[in-house]
Amino acid sequence: MKLTFLGASHRVTGSNYLLEAGGKKLLIDCGLFQGDWDAHKKNYNEFTFDPKSIDAVLVTHSHIDHIGRIPKLFRDGFEGKVYSTHPVQDFAALFLGDQLKFINPEEDPDQFHPEPLWEETDLNKAIQGWEGKNYHEPMKIGDVTIVFLDAGHILGSSIIMVEAEGKVISFSGDLGNDPVPIVPPIEKGFKTDYVVMESTYGDRNHENIAQRALMLEKAIKDVQKSNGVLLVPAFAMERTQELLYEINHMVETKQIEPIQVFVDSPLAIKATAIYKKYESYFDVEARDMIKAGDDIFNFPGLVITRTPEESRQIAKAPGPKVIIAGSGMSNGGRILFHERNYLGDPTTIMLFVGFQVKGTLGRKIKDGQKNLRILGQPVQIRAEIREIAGYSAHADQSALIRWLSSLHQCEGECQVKKVFLTHGELTASQALSTKIKDTLDITSIIPIEGETFEL
Repeated sequence: MKLTFLGASHRVTGSNYLLEAGGKKLLIDCGLFQGDWDAHKKNYNEFTFDPKSIDAVLVTHSHIDHIGRIPKLFRDGFEGKVYSTHPVQDFAALFLGDQLKFINPEEDPDQFHPEPLWEETDLNKAIQGWEGKNYHEPMKIGDVTIVFLDAGHILGSSIIMVEAEGKVISFSGDLGNDPVPIVPPIEKGFKTDYVVMESTYGDRNHENIAQRALMLEKAIKDVQKSNGVLLVPAFAMERTQELLYEINHMVETKQIEPIQVFVDSPLAIKATAIYKKYESYFDVEARDMIKAGDDIFNFPGLVITRTPEESRQIAKAPGPKVIIAGSGMSNGGRILFHERNYLGDPTTIMLFVGFQVKGTLGRKIKDGQKNLRILGQPVQIRAEIREIAGYSAHADQSALIRWLSSLHQCEGECQVKKVFLTHGELTASQALSTKIKDTLDITSIIPIEGETFEL
């Protein structure tokens, strides 16, 4: 059994691993590199393997940094199947379709003018070659057995267990931030020999769930008091739905006065429709609320803006108001127009609820840069910048340790032999590696891109 790391090494994006086991070659994820221009250019590099030699692709979840190069894989000759859970299959078709308008880069000073990363015909091949599976439904590829377990990250997200040659290796994908609204908790306590584990927040801990809700409530009350704007760059999936769920609860329980909330993301609106299709994947609390007749994504004051004209009308709406718009790292989408309009106003609160990758506009704003260009115009940042890390869909350091510990708490051979830390900036991975050594005494490795290990 051989494992090669082809992305998300010393970085948070570009997840891509090659597992050679039982005479098969399996790719786990094949995502876009995101962030600065150098990361973007990496997407156009040739694969270091022959795509025709790959037997199957296994997908942990539908975020673009995990699926964004799958159509390129088909473009370059891959002829096999892509497997994920059913919700991920639907979300992937939606998000990859949306990605079409972003995959042709603008000119840069290095005169980088590649061909399109992939085209619609490649996307169609990927969608046609995609097959959905249920959680806990074993599937066989030759002598290799694969099982999808719930990662608690976003709807349909998976931990992928692969068994071959008498060994078990598990790929965490992105692990959820238990407890979160809607999505069930991470599955724990199963037997595995090796773990490939994310480390996005490996160097810090989030606020607890009560603090998280109170911080959101305070932000809303503060803009109500100042008659200002709460501006939230949110990912189309999970963060938007969680915020709507939380605000719905606050309005219904009279914790806050009703306020206009604009969801200005066509992609988020479509993703919410897919959420409603898969209510059976929700946690018990959300399912009970639905059974009681509550529309968990709707409340007085909610305004859904689908068209560009409806989006432009938001600027004319009086405050106070909340604007939730994509993209989550301010690297495209309608959020840019609102940032240009409102970040110069000291009554605006810019609220980050997700990880901001180095090199993105969101990271620059979060890090305190005061003079930026947004949509070609100079903007002096006078808005108040806040962050609620507790709304992140990623587990923090303590949760990562608890999850790994649950896989290690048994006798003899079922203990974890090695853990490989990926999907994190180097400082985060190093901090988590030290914590793993100190608390669990498991060998942890932070692989470099291109490195191969024999298991």
